[in-house]
This record gives sequence, C-alpha cells and structure tokens, in this order.
Amino acid sequence: MDITPIQYALAILAGILAGIINTLAGSGSAVTLPMLVFLGLDAGVANATNRVGVAVQNIVGITTFQRSGKMELSGGLWLTVPAMIGSLVGASIAVQLDERAMNMAIGGMLLIVLVTILFNPSKWLRAQSEVRAGRPSILTLLIFFVIGIYGGFIQAGVGVFILTAMVLGAGYSLVHANAIKLMIVLALTIVALGVFIFSPVQINWGIGILMAVGQSIGAWAAAKFAISVPNANKYVRWLLIVVVVYSIFKFFGIFDLIF
Repeated sequence: MDITPIQYALAILAGILAGIINTLAGSGSAVTLPMLVFLGLDAGVANATNRVGVAVQNIVGITTFQRSGKMELSGGLWLTVPAMIGSLVGASIAVQLDERAMNMAIGGMLLIVLVTILFNPSKWLRAQSEVRAGRPSILTLLIFFVIGIYGGFIQAGVGVFILTAMVLGAGYSLVHANAIKLMIVLALTIVALGVFIFSPVQINWGIGILMAVGQSIGAWAAAKFAISVPNANKYVRWLLIVVVVYSIFKFFGIFDLIF
C-alpha cells in the first residue's frame, strides 16, 4: 500500500501523541486507530496493527522508568497473569469484530470511568500507594481478567481501565500504578499479537513499525515527565479527564454529528 510523505509524517506525529497519552494515562489508541484507518487499513487490520506500536512504546516506557530507579513493580505480577489470560480470550473474539457495537461499548465504559475519576479525585491524587501486602483478592484478579479480555479485544482505553482498577480498587498511587500499567499492557499486548499473527487478520508491519517510532518518542518523553515533575499526579489526572472525554465523543460518534 502506497502512502504519501504527509501520511508518513501524520503517522509519526499521531504515534508521538499516543505514546505520551498511553504512558501517562491511557486511551492513546483513540488517536492511532483512526489514523491507521485514515492511512487505508480496514478496522480489523488497524486493530491488529495498532498493537505493534503499543508493544514497542511500553518497552520504552518500562526501560525509562527502570533506569530512573522508579520502576516499582510490587504486586504487579499478580495482576499481570489474569490480564494475559483474559487477553488471549479477547484477541480471539477480536477477529469477529463488530465495529459499531464495539464503539458503543467502549463509549459506555469510558463514560463510567469518567464519573469515577470526577467523583473521587482524592484517591487519584494520593502521593503514596496503600496496597495491602500479599495476594490480591479474588475479585481484583477477576477484574483484571475482564480488563485483559477487553485489552485483547481492542486496545483503546485499556490503560484507563487498568489505572481505574489499580488506583480506586487496589489502592495504588497514580504514578506507581502507571509503572505497573506499562508492564500489564505490554504483557497482554504480546499475547494479543500472537493471536493476530496466527489468525486470518493481517498485521501491516510497515505502518505499525512507523507509528511505533513516534510512540516510542512519546513514551520516553512521558516517562521522563512522570519521574521529574513535582505533583505529576495532578497533571496526569487532568490529562486523563481530557483523554476520556475525547474518547467518549469519538466512540459515540458525537464528532460526526457536530461536524
């Protein structure tokens, strides 16, 4: 598939923006998925191709956090395993993608997330994690299994759901949760990529790698921001609100009605 230099530039710019949003909040795929469709991919191929950049940017984000000594992963493995199992289920469903129903479902879930963010900001802004020692509850593990299904099915918004579950449900601070979120998203994305590779849905590796370059730059910049900026929680929370509101308008088709 031939794309113009302008489309190459747009893909990289969209990747940078998505890398920043995904690393600090989540739902950067609300930027990359429409861009992949604009570049000529159908929804199923775009959904699969989008995982390439997500995997790469999370590797970059994790590496940046680790080098800074701020990659605290306590309790993260317990949450990663059920998310990976769920991702296997979700990616298997994704090959039968119903785009309209999927968009409405994502919009509805993000609306619920927006209410939780606005309703209890004090927990989002906690400076220290309040995680209980030992294995998470069965309910928490089940929640991350369901999140994994969603993440395997379609990437858009999974970071928001992970952060919501970790901050409001499991007691993590937002910065601590962001570091573990990168590990969880990377793990479930690798599982989903494996399913797509062996499915009839084709991954456009060329465009996927191109967008991954931009997402890597964005992930590096965002991780540096989270590490070095005082009161990063406050800025991340407002970015999260903006991203969620944008995503709700996008997935419910409100922009189409307006414009």
